[in-house]
Amino acid sequence: MAENGGGGFRARVDHFLYSGEKKHVLAGIALVGVVFVVPWFFMNRGTSHSSHQDYMEKADKARSERLSSSASSFK
Repeated sequence: MAENGGGGFRARVDHFLYSGEKKHVLAGIALVGVVFVVPWFFMNRGTSHSSHQDYMEKADKARSERLSSSASSFK
């Protein structure tokens, strides 16, 4: 296979992961950072951060609207 001619993909990945070379460590840290930062960025894009009190007020309002609409449907 490809491993006979100077190492295959698996050998290269093993070398990259376990070498401990400074550039490999920094590349790994950057990769992990990107994996976590990109989804966080897209989840928080365009949303304003509100306080817990604001959240509770919105939840109470939605709950009371839902309960009042379900109570009127039983009549």
